[in-house]
Amino acid sequence: MHVYEVRPRKDKRGVDLISDVLPFGGLWYTKPDDAIGYAEHRSRSHDAVIRVYDETGNVIETHEHAGDFKEC
Repeated sequence: MHVYEVRPRKDKRGVDLISDVLPFGGLWYTKPDDAIGYAEHRSRSHDAVIRVYDETGNVIETHEHAGDFKEC
């Protein structure tokens, strides 16, 4: 299962998408919806959990994505 975190940037310029499965560890986005969409697309063959955090570190949303492509 892939786990993604969407966290607001400290400089207040968008959000960071963070995960161990990303090639560079993290990506920067201007909107949380864009980060969530990328995480869902990137994990289309795996189950994934996407957690969205607020500025204080509390989880405000959780998205669960079931992988669409399965092996035979």
